[in-house]
Amino acid sequence: MRILVLNADYPRFLNWLYRRQPGLGSAGYAAQMAARNASLFGVADFYSRNFSALGHSAAEIHVNNAWLQTAWARERGMAVKAAGPETTSGSTTLPGWLQRAVAPLKPMLRPLARKVGLSPSLDPQAETILLAQIEDFRPDVVINQDTFHVDPRLMRRIKAIGNPILVGQIGIEPSRGVDWPVYDLMMSQLSANVEFFRRLGVRAEVNHLAFEPTLLEALPPPPATDIDVSFVGTVSPDHKQRMALLETVAERYDLKLFGNPPQALSASSPLHRCFQGEVWGADMYQTLRRSKITLNSHIDMAGREAGNMRLFEATGVGAFLLTDFKDNLHTLFAPDREVAVWRSVDDCLEAIGRALGDAASRAGIAAAGQARTMAQHTYRHRAAEILGFVETLKSSR
Repeated sequence: MRILVLNADYPRFLNWLYRRQPGLGSAGYAAQMAARNASLFGVADFYSRNFSALGHSAAEIHVNNAWLQTAWARERGMAVKAAGPETTSGSTTLPGWLQRAVAPLKPMLRPLARKVGLSPSLDPQAETILLAQIEDFRPDVVINQDTFHVDPRLMRRIKAIGNPILVGQIGIEPSRGVDWPVYDLMMSQLSANVEFFRRLGVRAEVNHLAFEPTLLEALPPPPATDIDVSFVGTVSPDHKQRMALLETVAERYDLKLFGNPPQALSASSPLHRCFQGEVWGADMYQTLRRSKITLNSHIDMAGREAGNMRLFEATGVGAFLLTDFKDNLHTLFAPDREVAVWRSVDDCLEAIGRALGDAASRAGIAAAGQARTMAQHTYRHRAAEILGFVETLKSSR
C-alpha cells in the first residue's frame, strides 16, 4: 500500500529550526525534510519509516511548513509565493483571562473560531500544494494527525482524489458540529474520544502514542544528571491540574520547567523563576536524561485516562518518570515498578523526596520502564496495529 501521513508543526519550533540553520529555507525539499527529521521533534518520520519497514511505500507531509512545502512546489514547476515567517491563521493570542474562561468550551467554539480566523488552518496556497502532493503520491491511505490544519472540508477534497482510506488521529477533545463522518477511521489514545466518534457512527479505535528506538542512536551520549526535578511541556489554561501541581512542587524543590510561561500565569506564581526556555527534539530528550526525576501530569480533559506522549518519550530514553495515576495506567506500565506514580499533590511531594534520596530505586524503575516501552510501545508496534485496522477497512469496502 501507499501510505501518506499528514502532520503540522508548532510555529515556534519551525522558527527555531530555520533560525539555527541559516539558509535551510532556500534548500531543496529533500534537504529540508532531512533536517526536519534529524531534529527528532514530535513524530518526525517515525510512522512512515516503520510503515516502510513493514513493506509499504510511505511518506509524510508537514502541511504548515511553508519553507518545505514551497520547495516541493518549486521543484515541480508550480508558481508559488516565497515562504516567510510563520503566519498561519490561529496564531492570534487571546488575553489570559479569556483563555481561562473559554478553555472548557473549546470543543463547541472551535468551528466558530475557524470561521473568524482564530483556529489553525492552511492558506489557499498551502491547500493547493497539499492537494498537488496527494495527486502526485496517489495514496491508498491518508493518516491525518492534525485535524485543525487539515479540516474535514479539506479531507473531503482529498477523498475525491482516488478515494483513499482516510484515517484521523486526535488526542484532545474533538470539536463538535464538524464533518467527522468523512473519515473511514478515527484513532485516539483516549477511549472517551473513541466512544464520541462511535456515537456519531464513525468507526474508531484506541491507538496509543509511542517511542522510536532508533533515535537513541542519533542522540549524543547520556549527559550527567544535574537536574533534580524537571517538567518538559506546556503549561496553559487547559492544564489547571498540572499548573497547580507544578506551583506546589516549585515551592519545595528545585524545579526546572522547559517551555514558555503562559500569559494566563499569575504574576505571583512561583513558576516564573523555574522556566528555562523551550527545548525541541534532541535537546528535549537530553533534558529528560539529565533529570533525576521528570514529572508528568496529563491535560485536564484526559480525565481518568493515561496516554500522553511524555509517558513514552521519558521511558524510552531511560528517564525516571513520576506520573499521575490513571485508571488505565496499568495497561501501559506497571505503577511503581516501571513508572513511579502520584495520586495527589501531597503524594507527589512525598514521592519526589523519596526518589531524590534513592538513586538505586530510580535507576531500577527507569530501566524497567524503558524495557516495557521497547517491548510494547514503539512506532513499529503502532504501525502494525494501524495496518491491521486498515486491512479490516479494505475488506469491508
